[in-house]
Amino acid sequence: MPTLDWIGKDKVVNHHQLVPFRVLERRYSFDEAGESAGDNGSENMVIQGDNLEALKALLPRYGGRVKCIYIDPPYNTGNEGWIYSDSVSDPRIRRWLGEVVGREGEDLTRHDKWLCMMYPRLKLLRKLLAPDGVFFASIGDDELAALLFLIREIFGRVNAVFVWKSRSKPTNAGKARYRPQKVMEYVVMFTQDEDRMFRVGQKADDYAYPNRDQYGAYRTSTILTSNLGSYRRETMRFPIAGYTPPPDKRWKAGAEIIQALYDSHRLLFTQDGMPMEKIYESDSDTVLTPLYTYIAPQISGTAESGKTQLNKMLGHGHGFDTVKPLGLLEYLIGVSTGPGDIVLDSFAGTGTTAHAVLAKNSADGGGRKFILVEMMDYADSITARRVKQAILGYGKGKSAVAGLGGSFSFYDLGEPLLPGGVLNRAVDPEKIREYVWFTETNRPYTPDRSNHPYYLGTNNDAAYYFFYEPDRTTVLDYGFLSTITRRTETTVVYADRCAIGGEALAQMGVIFKKISRDIARL
Repeated sequence: MPTLDWIGKDKVVNHHQLVPFRVLERRYSFDEAGESAGDNGSENMVIQGDNLEALKALLPRYGGRVKCIYIDPPYNTGNEGWIYSDSVSDPRIRRWLGEVVGREGEDLTRHDKWLCMMYPRLKLLRKLLAPDGVFFASIGDDELAALLFLIREIFGRVNAVFVWKSRSKPTNAGKARYRPQKVMEYVVMFTQDEDRMFRVGQKADDYAYPNRDQYGAYRTSTILTSNLGSYRRETMRFPIAGYTPPPDKRWKAGAEIIQALYDSHRLLFTQDGMPMEKIYESDSDTVLTPLYTYIAPQISGTAESGKTQLNKMLGHGHGFDTVKPLGLLEYLIGVSTGPGDIVLDSFAGTGTTAHAVLAKNSADGGGRKFILVEMMDYADSITARRVKQAILGYGKGKSAVAGLGGSFSFYDLGEPLLPGGVLNRAVDPEKIREYVWFTETNRPYTPDRSNHPYYLGTNNDAAYYFFYEPDRTTVLDYGFLSTITRRTETTVVYADRCAIGGEALAQMGVIFKKISRDIARL
């Protein structure tokens, strides 16, 4: 499979492994009662911080669990006038490129920089995506080709490219009115499960049934198809009621099916002898709405309509010129998720993704969860504020929009877990336990203290214990082993020190792992 190369690629291919693991610190929670310092138990999250570090922080709890990932990364048009700079010139990205890519970064084009920025983030997103999950990425013309190469290299394939009309008004100023005007944007889709069934919609049958017989109203549809070239099937030119299709035509189905149609009064012949199928109104109450890769404007909305809605929610001072419309995100989330599924957006911007999740939940009671990550300072003042407005409602009088309900908690990136390879004693022990369990099993941590205070869980007949206290040295000795009553083939114990010899441990099926030395790095 062909791959894409660029300056700095060799520095970022494995960079996701070097990103420090940082814990998430809840700043506040919000629900229909308003903001509170206490934890409201919400599984919805808005995270402020570098999305590279935030994605890594999500791995222990959400690795392989996210059913829908939607991202709207910078389109890299070079336009730097927006509050969310649509390029890779943000000082934090430039500093990161300097640290990771080094002096080569000084020679990078904006396209090289964009690729360096995207690669490790896509690698972590791949780890978070569920086996039957769906990944969507919005993009414009400038980086579409590059994104297709990246997804093929990191994810394995591109399943579809959706097209939607982002602009409804032409530019009629200056030379622009005489040039091709870009009004379309793209959403690139990947899903590992090629047989995955999407939640296509259903609508009332809008066909007309102009004919009637003793069995009811009906319409007619052709029952013949071409018998030329690659469509040629002589075995499907057989007689029914004395009629055989001409050499250039054949039946659409086999002899048993066509005969059954004739026997059940569902085949008629026109005045010129042409066979037609009779389809009764009672046959089709609903029809499927196909998952077309062209998303019509009446479904998606446009960037203008997205901005209009944001103006109504936050006023006109938010600073965003283009905003993803709510309809586009509702559509993508609607076809790809069901009850209880997790939706992740690591380039959250104005928070349209969370708004769409709340709207879908309000419509069908699906209980989906959202996780938003936004690195910019407006993560609270715009991203989270919009989610609050969606929960509570907005507008006044006749233009008032009712709240959708829901809740979320706002998080910052906290302390690194293993600075310099040493366990950070300031980190909440429960977050350390969650991390250790995931690195050992690649499974989300579900606390179980029913039998032992240091027990993490059992995986593949191996029981894991994290014997850790921040303010004292822990020792694996016979006294500690006597407290373990769970019988498994293997027992893995993390502790600061071990007072039992290796041969004795092996005879008992016990594996000692030293804190911090043996804690794996994500």
